[in-house]
Amino acid sequence: MLRFAANALAALLLLSACDGGPDVVQSTNAGAQSANPPPASSGITISGQPPTSVPAGSNYSFTPTTNATGANVSFQIRGTPSWATFNNLTGTLAGAPSSGNVGTYEGIVISVSDGSSSASLAPFSIQVTANKPPGSVTLAWDPPTMNVDGTPLTNLIGYRIYYGTDASALDRSVPVTDSTATSYSVQGLAAGTWYFAIQAVTAVGSESALSNLASATIS
Repeated sequence: MLRFAANALAALLLLSACDGGPDVVQSTNAGAQSANPPPASSGITISGQPPTSVPAGSNYSFTPTTNATGANVSFQIRGTPSWATFNNLTGTLAGAPSSGNVGTYEGIVISVSDGSSSASLAPFSIQVTANKPPGSVTLAWDPPTMNVDGTPLTNLIGYRIYYGTDASALDRSVPVTDSTATSYSVQGLAAGTWYFAIQAVTAVGSESALSNLASATIS
């Protein structure tokens, strides 16, 4: 199989845009004790530490715990955020705020009642934060001109870029179908360190060895 000289194709990292950030999914933390809950009016208790922030576009969910039992047990809420829903049977506050919901939602109080007595969590707030757009990295390379046997390369049709977060396992790839291309911007990268390599592709389907490894960190 026709192969290109490994040193004829060197990928060089030109630019790293650190605009990306991962989505953070807020999840139920029903076992944690809330800070300074108001005393219950009887033996009923309610506890839990609600997540106080969520990125726009991510899911938020919180379910308190209680020792209240019986058919008359129900949950109530004051100050429900406009982007959230509340389940009166379980006490679950959940929702997925959008970019239009960025801001702080204060004065949220969840309580439980068994019909004769009740208990409430301390008031809390939820901040919806702006979700950072994914980052990108631009790679550039010198196009190969010769085969490994020293003959001119005349049937180059493009390249394939391999990349991933593990330098030993580049599990993603993207084709570059322009044989005259000498750079490419890889989009949609989450926060973290990414590794890249590139190989040339000929019209008969032959591929070169991978180039040297390049890396960039998205924050």
